[in-house]
Amino acid sequence: MAETTANRRRHLPSMAFVVAILVVIAGVAGAFIYTGVYNIAADAPHSKLVTVALDQLRERAIVRRARDVVAPADLASAKRIARGAAMYGEMCSGCHLGPGVARSEISEGLYPPAPELARGSAHDAAEQYWIIKHGIKLSAMPAWGRTHDDQLIWDMVAFLRALPKLSPEQYQAALASAPGAHDEMMAQMPDAAGNATPKPGGAKAPPHGAPGHRH
Repeated sequence: MAETTANRRRHLPSMAFVVAILVVIAGVAGAFIYTGVYNIAADAPHSKLVTVALDQLRERAIVRRARDVVAPADLASAKRIARGAAMYGEMCSGCHLGPGVARSEISEGLYPPAPELARGSAHDAAEQYWIIKHGIKLSAMPAWGRTHDDQLIWDMVAFLRALPKLSPEQYQAALASAPGAHDEMMAQMPDAAGNATPKPGGAKAPPHGAPGHRH
C-alpha cells in the first residue's frame, strides 16, 4: 500500500505539468482567436500547414459519413444524366465550370476554389451524393438536400460521373438537350404559403407597373 502511494506521489508533478501545458495551449488559442490576428480574407490563402490540415479534415469527414450510402444501379442511364445536366447547367456551372467553359467571375473569387469537375474527381458516387446533399462548411458549397430530393441529387451525381468524358461540344449539347428539367422540378415545390409554384408556361406575372403588380 505504501509503495502504491509513493508511486502516485511520483506521478503528481508530471500530471501537474501536463495540466499546465494544456492551460497554456488553451490560453494561446483563445488569444489567437480573440485578437483576430489570422487573416480570413478569401484573397489571402492559408499556409501550407493549415491547407493540409483542412483538406484532411474535409476528406476524412466525407469518407466517414458517405460510407453507408448506397448508389443506385442506374447512374449511367441517359434519363438520369439528362436531368442532371439541366440542373448542373443552372446550379453548378457558375462555380465548377465545364468542358470548354471559361472561368467565371465567381469562380475566380472563391476560396477555397471550387474544383473543376470536368477534370474528374477523386470521390466516388456515394461521396459525391453526400457532398451535394449536405454541402461543406466554410466553402461556397451549399447543401442542396434542403431543396432537392434524393432522386434529383442522384441525377446530378449521374451527370457528374459522365462529365469528365464530354468534349466541349458534347457538354453544350447535353445542356441543350434537357431544357426545363429543373423548372419542372421547381414547379412541384411548395412556396412559403404551401402552394405549388406555377409551372413554366402558366400564368405570367403582370408587367412592372401594371395593375396587380407588387414590389
